[in-house]
Amino acid sequence: MKIIRNIEALRAVVASSKKERKTIGFVPTMGFLHEGHMALVKAAKAENDIVVMSIFVNPTQFGPNEDFESYPRDEARDTSLAEQNGIDILFLPSVETMYPESLTATIHAQKRVSVLDGATREGHFDGVLTVLAKLFHLVQPDGAYFGQKDAQQVAVVQGFVADYFLPLKVRVIPTVREQDGLAKSSRNVYLTEQERADAPVIHMALRRARMEVKEKDKTRVLANIRAIVNQKKTHEKIVYLDMYQYPSFEPVEDWEKPIIIAICVQYSKARLIDNEIIGGA
Repeated sequence: MKIIRNIEALRAVVASSKKERKTIGFVPTMGFLHEGHMALVKAAKAENDIVVMSIFVNPTQFGPNEDFESYPRDEARDTSLAEQNGIDILFLPSVETMYPESLTATIHAQKRVSVLDGATREGHFDGVLTVLAKLFHLVQPDGAYFGQKDAQQVAVVQGFVADYFLPLKVRVIPTVREQDGLAKSSRNVYLTEQERADAPVIHMALRRARMEVKEKDKTRVLANIRAIVNQKKTHEKIVYLDMYQYPSFEPVEDWEKPIIIAICVQYSKARLIDNEIIGGA
């Protein structure tokens, strides 16, 4: 595994791979790797000649009162896991490498972002698209791999790639879960013992809602989810809970087309998201 920290070295190895007509699978991450990340790696390895992973905690997607400084980081652990799982190139840039000076032009996400994380984290998706634009340009991947847990991010990235005719495929891999249903997340380490015991209620409520959607009663479905989650008392609040057409994130008008039910639950030190997508291929 090659560890690269600067742009020039990354460009050189990408150019060499392209010259040899090797396909590149790209897994962008913020580190503190877990099984969810490795599911992306497995898919990327199966479909490409080489796999590039980036680990970069991107400051532009964090708001002023969010957890950028305390976001879990462990470079030695992540490097070992990346090597064990067959990563070919590990890109570990610094903030100064990715943002050497203030931006001349900015990227603004304007569709699929007026609700959920887009509404509660102002500028979040602008930051996501900014760093991905830089990384896509540097890595030049044939495919980029994302987890369905971040469904709104996936939809925004898919729209961005389509809008700008970027020559890559966005591959979406199903959410990887613990045995009790809790979605794998780097932020799970923030949960207290009791919060961790209670958090699987999120997925349980969403799974039950999947069975109720056939009744085509949004108000009832969401009320039932809220009631189930609130049976557990360790969370501080439900930050958001809603249902939309997917991937447009517009109001539900056609119950035969894909629908997403998305939730965010705030615990003492962890903000957990999850979703179920119902219908479609």
